[in-house]
Amino acid sequence: MNDPTHARWGDWEPVIGLEVHAQMRTSSKLFCGCSTTFGAAPNANTCPVCLGLPGVLPVLNGRALEFAILTALATGCTVAELSRFARKNYFYPDLPKGYQISMYDEPLAVGGHIDFNSEGARTQVRLTRIHMEEDAGKSIHDGAERESLVDLNRAGVPLMEIVSEPDLRTPAEAADYLRTLRMILQYLEVCDGNMDEGSLRCDANVSVRKRGSDTLGTRTETKNMNSFRSVERAIEVEIERQIEVLEGGGTIRQETRLWDADREQTAPMRSKEDAHDYRYFPEPDLAPVRVTPARIAAIGAGLPELPEARRTRFETAHGLSTYDAEVLTTRRDLADYFEAACAAGGAPKTLANWILTEVWRIVRERRLDDALRIEIWPISAAALAALVSLIEDRTISGKIAKTVFEEMLTTGEAPAAIVEQRGLRQVSDEGALTAAIDAVLAAHPDKVAEFRAGKEKLLGFFVGGVMKTTGGKGNPALVNQILARRLAGG
Repeated sequence: MNDPTHARWGDWEPVIGLEVHAQMRTSSKLFCGCSTTFGAAPNANTCPVCLGLPGVLPVLNGRALEFAILTALATGCTVAELSRFARKNYFYPDLPKGYQISMYDEPLAVGGHIDFNSEGARTQVRLTRIHMEEDAGKSIHDGAERESLVDLNRAGVPLMEIVSEPDLRTPAEAADYLRTLRMILQYLEVCDGNMDEGSLRCDANVSVRKRGSDTLGTRTETKNMNSFRSVERAIEVEIERQIEVLEGGGTIRQETRLWDADREQTAPMRSKEDAHDYRYFPEPDLAPVRVTPARIAAIGAGLPELPEARRTRFETAHGLSTYDAEVLTTRRDLADYFEAACAAGGAPKTLANWILTEVWRIVRERRLDDALRIEIWPISAAALAALVSLIEDRTISGKIAKTVFEEMLTTGEAPAAIVEQRGLRQVSDEGALTAAIDAVLAAHPDKVAEFRAGKEKLLGFFVGGVMKTTGGKGNPALVNQILARRLAGG
């Protein structure tokens, strides 16, 4: 375990565990047929079941169960052949039934781990459990009108709660763990990972103890963090607050705290409840969840290649640098696009460079990266492969390729057609280039003399002149080769 905290926290060691709630990408809610679509009018996506009206019965969403099992298998958990839903009782205006259907002492999966790189070291965080539960609604507080409104569209939306052991020791580790978990969920296509919309939410359990001690300190739970930066900063601030309290002779209260990003501070929300405060008991309206080994194996057969394995393969099979392989595999759609372009005949290293610069720039500018669907990207993988092939066979230069790329964005035409229509084919005829070079040298005898006297930086001046003469279509490598020979008197 990487532990760079000595200098920063002195005699204190932070202990951090994360509880991550991931909204599963089902079209309907966990126990009813209401839509899970984000952004609907308040209370539009509701029915008697998710409103908790008397006499209704919940029915488990089978797709959500498959998603949760897939996640458990991807993270090395043991899936229980029998798990059970429970009622978690508490009273909030946005919890219409007065209880939340969750899992307690018989969760869907236990164990497992997530491996990731953080602060220059390889880190492993153990998982305690993964279980399913329904989301609550949302309370909206209007200070101007001095009233609170309740939107129950989110009530009943299917969640996975992924609970880690308290293995994290720094805020940066916590943020990197969360990034890795989000990436896995997106690869599995079980959660879109959109923290802004609340489909991935994180609560941080934080405590501090004297370094070398095995006894855990009193923990607080921090909520309301909607970005990786918020998670990292909120944990950092909470660690500092706890150390200050303890060094001042005070004690830490077990409580839930809210992160205020504007003020960069945590504030008390409520005392932290223990399990007995929720009066858990088995959900009487739902039968136990039974999953046979055969079904678990069938779901496991659908596991995609996960980010770490794909990253390693990109380095070995495609000869990519570690950096390029890491960036390309941060998202499944990005990695899929790269592989599709390779399959279409593009050179892997050149493709990687173009995807990570030009293609990704356009995708981000047009906000197409939120969709996780490469089929709506402006340049198809096959078209990019065709463009790269024109560079590789020296039909066009890299500079001209950028002009062709922009034309592809505008017209949607194939790169070869654009090259021919606009006369952009690279000039590689040695005789034609020699004539252009001789003309440039003849026009600047003083510069030639300076170059031969040792001012070698003038080579760029001559290359620029030749490229201007050839309309930017001169083969750069050949231009440099002939220029070097001519300037040497050959």
